[in-house]
Amino acid sequence: MVNRVDPLTYLGEQVADWKAAGTYNRLRILEGPCASESRFDGHEVINLASNNYLGLTTHPKLIEAAIEATRKYGAGSGAVRTISGTMDLHMELERRIAQFKNVEACVVFQSGFAANAGTVAAVLTPDDYIISDELNHASIIDGCRLSKAKIRVFGHKDHNAAGRILAELDGVSGRKILITDGVFSMDGDIAPLPELAALAERHGAIMMVDDAHSSGVLGRNGRGTIDHFGLHGRVDIQVGTLSKAIGVLGGYVCGTKNLIEFLYQRARPFLFSTSHPPAVTAACLAAFDILENEPERIERLWENTRYFKAGLTDAGFDTGASETPITPVMVGEASQAHQFSRELFDNGLLATGIAFPTVAKDKARVRTIVSAAHTTSQLDRALDVFKRVGARMEIIRT
Repeated sequence: MVNRVDPLTYLGEQVADWKAAGTYNRLRILEGPCASESRFDGHEVINLASNNYLGLTTHPKLIEAAIEATRKYGAGSGAVRTISGTMDLHMELERRIAQFKNVEACVVFQSGFAANAGTVAAVLTPDDYIISDELNHASIIDGCRLSKAKIRVFGHKDHNAAGRILAELDGVSGRKILITDGVFSMDGDIAPLPELAALAERHGAIMMVDDAHSSGVLGRNGRGTIDHFGLHGRVDIQVGTLSKAIGVLGGYVCGTKNLIEFLYQRARPFLFSTSHPPAVTAACLAAFDILENEPERIERLWENTRYFKAGLTDAGFDTGASETPITPVMVGEASQAHQFSRELFDNGLLATGIAFPTVAKDKARVRTIVSAAHTTSQLDRALDVFKRVGARMEIIRT
């Protein structure tokens, strides 16, 4: 055997630096279902770290649909969609989502990340322009870079700044696309969509919204921010996820038939990834049944959100600009945020420390997300843990 020096030693050195700085994020191992109270690393903890907004990961109807589809269709599709991997289940799911979102058509991707990155990269060229909120999700940012279009970034939720950029580009050759998250994943605030949509119309730009964290949360029966603001027909590209409130896996893009037919032909994640297993697709279909037939789940989600957020605020925690179930507890310094997360876990609560590069260096926080499945008793216990650990670590405002 050749005595070879590992050329990747430098990566281990970087990991060691993160550990020494207290910013290394160790993977927590889930040992059972994702629920409001779950078992991680051998400990039963209240789970405030998942995107399982409506508690659908364990809903009996989703589980039954997944089992039945596996029995009927098998474990996998065996190919990418464009070869032999398009099942009738996939087409049914796309039709169902399009109907739910009140658009002409829909295409399902293997993840929300793939939906965002693949779509932006497919519809733009180096001759085009992207006008993007500075806090847009990483998948949007990567799609922008892959497109090689010219990127102009505006301050977070600053629609006036976006308007100035669009005005500067009036008369400049190339297409323009205005992109924003509907709900921002780290701060839990909502984009000013009416103002942005009006700007896109005024300047002839394509309007694109990533509704990952608002699908199943905002709008009628969880139809998202476009429905929440009454903007149907004014947003050209809607991106959503099947991995959060829907409780399963995947992403999707909604829009005109022309858009979807184009993405079938040119979106690289769609073209080069095996399609969803039947179990995943069937479970997603069952989830949309629940969204339409059990609106009380969304009502419960918002009741829990208001209750928990008020408890944190009353205790003296800074919850930033949150307007949704995503509720950050602002800490500031990265190592302290990670230490706060570890101590919360040791006291029976899972809430993830988030720091640079995910957020700005001085904006480290512990992010919490309540779900419709949490009981008042669980939320009270969680608030008690936050108060005790926050006081000991001097994080609570005085």
